Amino acid sequence: MRAIVMHRTGGPETLGVEDVPRPTAGAGQVVVRVLAIAASYAETRVRAGVLPFPLSLPVVPGAEVAGEVVETGDGADPGLLGRLVVGVTGGVGAYAEYAAMPAAMACPVPDGVRPEEAVAAAAPAALAHALLHRARLRPGRAGGEGTPPPPGVEPLPQEARRDSVPAESGGVEPAPEEARMNRVRPAASGGEPVPGDARRETVLVEAGGGSVGGYLVLHAKEFGAGTVVATAGAEPKRRRAAELGADLVLDHRDPGWPEALPPVDVVFDSIGGATAARVLESVTPGTGRILSYGLLSGEPAAVTGADLMRTGVTLAGCGGPGWAAPVFGTHYPAALARLGEGRTRAFVEDALPLEQAAEAHRRLESRTPLGRLLLIP
Repeated sequence: MRAIVMHRTGGPETLGVEDVPRPTAGAGQVVVRVLAIAASYAETRVRAGVLPFPLSLPVVPGAEVAGEVVETGDGADPGLLGRLVVGVTGGVGAYAEYAAMPAAMACPVPDGVRPEEAVAAAAPAALAHALLHRARLRPGRAGGEGTPPPPGVEPLPQEARRDSVPAESGGVEPAPEEARMNRVRPAASGGEPVPGDARRETVLVEAGGGSVGGYLVLHAKEFGAGTVVATAGAEPKRRRAAELGADLVLDHRDPGWPEALPPVDVVFDSIGGATAARVLESVTPGTGRILSYGLLSGEPAAVTGADLMRTGVTLAGCGGPGWAAPVFGTHYPAALARLGEGRTRAFVEDALPLEQAAEAHRRLESRTPLGRLLLIP
């Protein structure tokens, strides 16, 4: 079969097409004939050797695939044979015409959903879904009454969702994006209020124009947020965050953006580094929560135990096996069900031939795509 093979870490030029043996299904595995692959920014960091990830070179990179199951191993559900599924391989092996993955990670694609849509949406939407449940957004301001839905259970009542329904489907028309782009209320200024429902909690979504951040912005109010503040870099990504429903969008390329934050109750931290300590100063003392799930800065959130004791803020690390189990066991199929029901969307920037994996990585590293970049074998 044809596959992208990487013999060393380095630039996009390390990704070349080769003929390699087709994988076979081991115990508990399935093999799929790959129909679509989602490339990610994290994979560019692994390829460059700057993101710690165990690699045994040469290797076929990639983790997210959609395809038809053509082989099942011992212990795998034989009923998956011939089904269209989407799933993750465990980190490598996806950039190919055939890929093996754990059967437990292979989710049937809902009827009416194309494989390109499924692989574009499943992982980032599932992670956003999991983060929103973990945030336990309260119906009122910090300290208010209310019990959040348990993992996997959809948020109710409808009132909590009214602001997130797209206008074209009959929902409330969002405020014009011009009114949300680059509006700033310094945390201590008492200036112009940020749009949104002040009775509910305010959330900050870092990188709100990205893949996971976009889903957080899109669904935060459905899960109980009153006001959504987002950051993004380039102007098209800031515009995208506003279009998805952010009430306030800040340019995180501006070194002073953390000081421009209004008070926030929940932070979805994908930047990490020293910025996290500055953001902490705008988080509600005593009840605020920071959910750290990304390292766009290349460093973990620089928040110390002393910082947390001083502020009473909770810092949750969202990663590792204990985090991945519910993400892929509960929220991944829930995200796919939402996609099949038309309650979330797939964001696809472009679909390139498998041979253009290097070009996909170059575009991902430019940080310009507004949707997923797919590879088609």
